[in-house]
Amino acid sequence: MKFSEQWLREWVNPDISTDALAEQLTMAGLEVDGVAPAAADFHGVVVGEVLAVERHPDADKLSVCQVSNGAATFQVVCGAPNVRAGLKVPFAEVGAVLGEDFKIKKAKLRGAESHGMLCSGDELGLSEEADGILELAADAPTGKDFRDYLGLDDQCIEVDLTPNRGDCLGIAGLSREVGALNRVAVVGPVMDPVAATVEDVFPVSVEAPADCPRYVGRVVRNIDINAVTPLWMVERLRRSGIRSIDPVVDVTNYVMLELGQPMHAFDLDQLQDGIVVRRGRAQETLTLLDGKEISLDPETLVIADSTGPLAMAGIMGGENSGVSTTTQNIFLEGAFFNPITVAGRARAFGLHTDSSHRFERGVDFQLQEQAIQRATALLLDIVGGEPGPLVHVLAAAEMPLRQPVQLRKARIAGVLNLALEDEAIEDIFIRLGLTLAACDDKGWTFEVPSYRFDIEIEADLLEELARIYGYNRLPASLPAASLALKSCPERKVSIREFRRALLMRGYNEAVTYSFVDPDLQAKIDDRSEAIALANPISADMAVMRTSLWPGLLQALSYNLNRQQNRVRLFESGLVFNKDGEDILQTRRMAGVIAGNSAPEGWTQPSAKVDFYDIKGDVEALLSLGGNASEYGFSTGEHPALHPGQTATINYQGAPVGWLGALHPNLEKSLDINGPVYLFEVDLAALEQGELAVFQELSKFPEVRRDLAIIVDERLPLADVNRVARKNAGEYLTELTLFDVYAGKGIDPGRKSLAMGLTWQHRSRTLTDGEITELVDSIINDLEKEFNAVLRG
Repeated sequence: MKFSEQWLREWVNPDISTDALAEQLTMAGLEVDGVAPAAADFHGVVVGEVLAVERHPDADKLSVCQVSNGAATFQVVCGAPNVRAGLKVPFAEVGAVLGEDFKIKKAKLRGAESHGMLCSGDELGLSEEADGILELAADAPTGKDFRDYLGLDDQCIEVDLTPNRGDCLGIAGLSREVGALNRVAVVGPVMDPVAATVEDVFPVSVEAPADCPRYVGRVVRNIDINAVTPLWMVERLRRSGIRSIDPVVDVTNYVMLELGQPMHAFDLDQLQDGIVVRRGRAQETLTLLDGKEISLDPETLVIADSTGPLAMAGIMGGENSGVSTTTQNIFLEGAFFNPITVAGRARAFGLHTDSSHRFERGVDFQLQEQAIQRATALLLDIVGGEPGPLVHVLAAAEMPLRQPVQLRKARIAGVLNLALEDEAIEDIFIRLGLTLAACDDKGWTFEVPSYRFDIEIEADLLEELARIYGYNRLPASLPAASLALKSCPERKVSIREFRRALLMRGYNEAVTYSFVDPDLQAKIDDRSEAIALANPISADMAVMRTSLWPGLLQALSYNLNRQQNRVRLFESGLVFNKDGEDILQTRRMAGVIAGNSAPEGWTQPSAKVDFYDIKGDVEALLSLGGNASEYGFSTGEHPALHPGQTATINYQGAPVGWLGALHPNLEKSLDINGPVYLFEVDLAALEQGELAVFQELSKFPEVRRDLAIIVDERLPLADVNRVARKNAGEYLTELTLFDVYAGKGIDPGRKSLAMGLTWQHRSRTLTDGEITELVDSIINDLEKEFNAVLRG
């Protein structure tokens, strides 16, 4: 919000400088984004009075004027079309300086001498464009310095309010804060009710009371729409970043800036039968004040009459019912709209207005009548008119509730380490508008005002106390606690080890969003219900991930589209799944590879990655805990992986992850060319390891036997290894597969596996008989379980 410092100081005027005020607001949580002068730097401009105007004898578009500065009369040549006798204008005398280097000098224009210049708003830096010289009020004191007359030695302060401080989106709310911070009185303008002078009313009905619990309206007849908005009001609007439009719109904007209540004025003669506050209907359209036509829906609250929608409630009025140059009678609207109803609707239509900005954050639900009375009084002073009685529709059951909040003295000392007199604490909260309902030796009970949506619990009161007292003034103390060293089980493998292992194998770590595209999430994991976000950043980041693969695949696609021919990425992080009514968060590690298997070089031919590249990477991770034998791989199924190239990663027989080739359909939808391989494994299982145990090296020779067996081609090697280890005895030190063959000499549907088995005893040399007995046992069990045949 942008506001004039002078305007604020009319309400509350602490004895501090502009810089101190800006710093004070920032430290109180109302961050000041900038402070800028209200007008350009100029001097030598006074209020002048045009006494006479004659046409220039040698120029049709110039006039020769006689201008008084209160002490003397000067001849000035002027080209403005609106110059006329009796007009009060800004008069730059000879010697005046406008801007940095534009000095007014005596001049001769088409033979006529000119002693000064009559100024427009843009020449003084008060507006971006002008149709002529700036017209001042008839009672402007001739000869008075123009900067003093308009109070241009002012500062425009812009504050960036957090969403919970909608109460400060008006001069009234800001002055309340400044008054509390400086312990000075806040004295706003007198806002007496305006009595009705006619009996005219316009009926109002609210069909959506939960969305609009309070609606206040008033008819004002016989206004003069051609009246001119006073320059003081135009200036306050300008300094607040709002352009003057016409007196009625200017007054509604002024009240919004002053009190924080957005308002709207309808052309009464364009309304039919009565105002109806309701939800939009299918196929309804509305042309807004900016000329944009929108299609409404049942999620949008509208102000309508019997002919259809007139405005988007709390956002923007319609073009056909707005005030125009022919308006004579108006209907003023002031309402309280439920913040939840308005929130996000403006953004859904590509809009952001001053009104929606305030209603989304919460407007004081007791302010509407006061705002209507204030606007009526201002309108009568500017455009005249005859006001009717207030029309007030209230759904008391739907109004926000304000529960009393307790504050305990012990909590102030314990949380803020602050010792204040009771009177000082009560003074802070009373200046903020809270009402002291009860107090005793233990603390206080405060009633919360209608404009403070952010105060609900004791912690909120503690925050207010710290904020107004001053965060930088709170006593500082070192934390005192009994700190115990966190246990670090030696069996647990640190995640740093996994990261280091993958980095050494050519991977790069990626960090992606936990919010992902719902469509991509469903393609990757259609077995888990993704958790939808209530207010997503964007449509393609609308659900929580149930796998790390969506982010990694998008990162992979991004790199491949930028001519990276070898991509290896990994990520560790949380995935989110529903567990009944709860949310289950699981730590996982995942990786993806694509492109060339090895970096480009002359020592080896380039080849694309395959299943065994990523399986080798996963096995490297599994081996870090020293218990690789507890892990295994089995044929698996996953919606994101190729049906024939998918393996389940098992730990102690239970599945803990997957690896395999990306499904061809997913490759196509992501526009990826070439094979892509992925893995994902639960970190809780991956981190389990075994303690290292010292074993003395054996001095006795190793014995190796090679076996070649023929088995079914679909038989996993893991099953063969399981049987071999079970029968090989306790002295087996190594089991290696060194050849796989299928083809000539092997029956169709069968394959040959060649394995090397190595034994070594710690205290003696093993005999051939012992080894032969073990090999025979292995062969017999393989024949029995898998119909294996020893290859000759």
